[in-house]
Amino acid sequence: MTRLEKDSLGEIEVPDNALYGAFTTRAARNFRISGIRAKHEFIKSIAIIKKAAANANMKLGVLDKKIGETIVRAADEVIDGKYNDQFILDVFQAGAGTPFNMNMNEVIANVAIIKLGGKPGDYHLVHPNNHVNMAQSSNDVIPTTIRLSILLTLSPLIEELEKISAEFLEKSKEYDHVIKVGRTHLEDAVPIRYGQVFGGYAASLGKCIVRLAASENSMLELGIGGTAVGTGINTHPDFKKTIISELVKLTGFQFYQGNSIMLHWSMAGFVDVSSALRILAIELNKISNDMRLLNSGPKTGIAEIVLPEVEPGSSIMPGKINPSIAEAVNMVCFQVIGNDHAVSLAAEAGQMELNVMTPLIAYDLLWNIGLLTNTVRMFRADCIEGMAVDERRCSELLENSHALATVLNPYIGYEKVAMLVKTALSENKSLKQVLIEKDVIPEKYLNEILDARKMTEPGVIDKRVVEEIRKYNKRK
Repeated sequence: MTRLEKDSLGEIEVPDNALYGAFTTRAARNFRISGIRAKHEFIKSIAIIKKAAANANMKLGVLDKKIGETIVRAADEVIDGKYNDQFILDVFQAGAGTPFNMNMNEVIANVAIIKLGGKPGDYHLVHPNNHVNMAQSSNDVIPTTIRLSILLTLSPLIEELEKISAEFLEKSKEYDHVIKVGRTHLEDAVPIRYGQVFGGYAASLGKCIVRLAASENSMLELGIGGTAVGTGINTHPDFKKTIISELVKLTGFQFYQGNSIMLHWSMAGFVDVSSALRILAIELNKISNDMRLLNSGPKTGIAEIVLPEVEPGSSIMPGKINPSIAEAVNMVCFQVIGNDHAVSLAAEAGQMELNVMTPLIAYDLLWNIGLLTNTVRMFRADCIEGMAVDERRCSELLENSHALATVLNPYIGYEKVAMLVKTALSENKSLKQVLIEKDVIPEKYLNEILDARKMTEPGVIDKRVVEEIRKYNKRK
């Protein structure tokens, strides 16, 4: 069963039980691209804006109170998720998100019509454009929607980052006594404590939280009320400040009025958010790579840490276990970085008084936020919390490493130390063994100088000991 609706292109059949109308029906036929629909937070945000607009227009005396109050009630039901199945449009669609805006206008109008005793499509009671979209345009509604939906979704990501950062801090305390071989260029380097390694991860993620919070603030500047090109045509002079006041009351976010002309074409705020997400992905990717390398083995790799076993690692090799969680983190990070590039391209594609690429920006940003929120949660719960450091393996590698040689430089000089390292390598001996055999440093100082713990933090070289060792070698 269908009903016949009419728009500027002519008549079109709309499913009789649909709460959307002609515009949505045409858009659904035109844009059959990905099969992906907008996220709930995005739909909810448009509905909040429609509610705020109706309240503002009623306060300003330009919208009939009976119609306005019915629009508000209908918007509330959309906000509660009652009509999610009516938002049928692909995320890839016409520029500026006009189909998204009209889908919402039509659904709210038809819900309101039913409440007033009419049938869907009876737009003389409540009109999608004249009433629901009053004093608005897709050009200011959709950017405002993106801002609100980002604010609704960033907080859970920040909370997950705080949790994983706290977990790394706990691991840093638990394993601060364990000293490992540092590695630079994937070669042995000076010692470092696992407490310092994990503390560095926590600090990195803490910086990511700061960046996200800063980008979150840029989402509070609104151009709503600018309508078509930012000038505010077809709005009451006080509409802009009134709708922003309504949005503050409805959401609790401290929105403020920005330059509507600029905000119609400038996507810089969204690039701020995307950049913060990209940096988070880069940092997470590095940490995940470290987990995989440090866990490698268990017999022929580094094997200093042991990651939780979450699944069998091979369809052919019995008993093999892979760092599956860390691998999944890598893949998500690559996707987030790619999406950031798409956002950057879309942001620079503005022309004249408008950037029409907002549907892509909305989808990629909200997808990135969701991906990272779920990934950080998984990484913490299924990998980091159950991660353990193999202290015996760390000691074994540290003792066999020649990276301890660096600490000898102040006592016997770089060139001589380099020769001793080459000897140790060629004769397959420990550096300490070579030092004893060559009698380079008196044994009473050797253990103190080669104390790996002291090598993991700054210290003052005892000049008296340096002088004594130099005299010792001269006498020889």
